[in-house]
Amino acid sequence: MADSSERPTPPEGLPPTIVDALTGCTPDELRKAIVHAQELLHFHGEAELPVEAEANDDILRVTEHEGYTEVVKQFRCADGCDDCPHGPYLYHVTEEPQPDGSRKVHWSFMGTVQAQEE
Repeated sequence: MADSSERPTPPEGLPPTIVDALTGCTPDELRKAIVHAQELLHFHGEAELPVEAEANDDILRVTEHEGYTEVVKQFRCADGCDDCPHGPYLYHVTEEPQPDGSRKVHWSFMGTVQAQEE
């Protein structure tokens, strides 16, 4: 079981009743809640924002905000780089509608994250 002092902070705007309900869930119940929340997003016509690490990326933190997802990640470049990993770097990720009706994920680089911020 995880240390309760390390409990994640809920995203801005999430109603306290939902925070309380989720906090009391088992890992299996949380996985089922995620599946149901994704189904509800699709029902409302919104797709899940695909924030996934690429081959040489390590995603350190993902925080949902109104209108964007905050992602902190670092990356490793070619073998033999003495400075690897690089980062961590902060990005704001949005899903933008395209003229053809599709949606495209857009990563905006915000800057380097200082050690005390991480």
